[in-house]
Amino acid sequence: MGIGEYPNFDGIGLAELVARREVTATELVDEAIGRAEQANPRLNAVVFSDYDRARETARTTLPAGPFTGVPFFLKDIMGFAQGMPTRQGSRFIPPIPFDHDSLLTTRFRAAGLIMLGKTNVPEFGLVPTTEGKLYGPCCNPWNHAHSPGGSSGGSAALVAAGVVPLAHANDGGGSIRIPASCCGLVGLKPTRGRTSYAPDMGDAIDGLGVDLVVSRTVRDSAAALDAVAGNIQGDPYWAPPPDRYFESLAHKPKKLRIAFATSKLDGAALHPDCAKAVTRAATLCAALGHDVEEASPQLDQAMLIPSFMALWGANLAAGLDYFGRLIGRAPAERDFEGLTWGLYQAGKQVSASEYLTAKAVMAHATREAARFHQTYDVWFTATLGSPPIRLGTFDMEERDPAKSFAPLIDYVPFTAMQNVTGQPAINLPLHWNDQNLPIGVQFVGRFGDELTLLQLAAALEQAAPWYSRYASVAN
Repeated sequence: MGIGEYPNFDGIGLAELVARREVTATELVDEAIGRAEQANPRLNAVVFSDYDRARETARTTLPAGPFTGVPFFLKDIMGFAQGMPTRQGSRFIPPIPFDHDSLLTTRFRAAGLIMLGKTNVPEFGLVPTTEGKLYGPCCNPWNHAHSPGGSSGGSAALVAAGVVPLAHANDGGGSIRIPASCCGLVGLKPTRGRTSYAPDMGDAIDGLGVDLVVSRTVRDSAAALDAVAGNIQGDPYWAPPPDRYFESLAHKPKKLRIAFATSKLDGAALHPDCAKAVTRAATLCAALGHDVEEASPQLDQAMLIPSFMALWGANLAAGLDYFGRLIGRAPAERDFEGLTWGLYQAGKQVSASEYLTAKAVMAHATREAARFHQTYDVWFTATLGSPPIRLGTFDMEERDPAKSFAPLIDYVPFTAMQNVTGQPAINLPLHWNDQNLPIGVQFVGRFGDELTLLQLAAALEQAAPWYSRYASVAN
């Protein structure tokens, strides 16, 4: 491989070149660092670089895994790594290097990935865009005036720009799928409990959160899931036993019964570009031989949204109070963006009764989703309610959560539902609009059934290839 061909390979492809000694891990790391240094002044996607240690790692004997020698970035939320700070995008958390890896990071390393640094995030991952005060706005490689999504926006921007083939991401309300949609990537949110938060945490946001990657190919996401899936003793949530996801991509899915939505759950219209993406996906699925019809689960958003916000607020309040005890300083308004402070204050007011009621509402929605999937194998929607927004669209200083989150929820009308129900969901980059902005489609599977989603995704990837379409690092 000529090193100029680097972006023509996904993670699996690069690892195969290393295994055949056509390229070295050091060459790949140097290429990724060079691309990061070229792209970052435009994108503002890298917020902590660890390039010297990455080069040193590349010169050692690396673990034999699916991604041996492949450069990789961790997200600045939950991506705990020895020697790197994790600030959650907040001025309140000092840049203190961690003294250990999380289990997730350990598993990424065992897969052969080489850590280059940390990526840009909004404060505590609360919003579907990446433009916080600590790090500043991250730009979408397809159009720098637009958002790369959030909260895994920095990771998505780097993958979309061809800096690395895949990068760490996590998802508590859509934070893998939203930036994947904005940046034209594959973004799989696994089943609740599929990945572990050991040893530092039991769960994230009452089981709403889960980690994996954003990538440019289905097979990279499948191989990453193989690498990091699995519970350990002490985990509060356990997913059904994992499949052999990468190997199973060789098999086409059975004939599926697939439902889709052309409007939001409250009946409001999608942006025409998003509706067009859904219609195109329905045509593709039918052409692959699946039964496709319009239908959606019956979910009461008037109950769901306040309950979801109660859990987010209560968890944020508990997290900030915990961090405050660690650093010996109580949270103060001056330390946070207005939106964060407003949600923190609201979270402090959530009573035990309101908290348990919110949990009960979540459980009811989970039962309804399970009922719906007794009939349908897969449900798909637009990932977003509109194309990627322009940076600066949302007011991050609005302290009233009802006012600050209403436009955010309208922008992301579907993704939080799967965090509530625990189902796996995957964004696929099946459409670009006339402004050359990616428009993603989200496919949702039964609880525990990432396999069907990945096999369907692989078939769609073959029918409507997107891999050769990426935003050049030189943009």
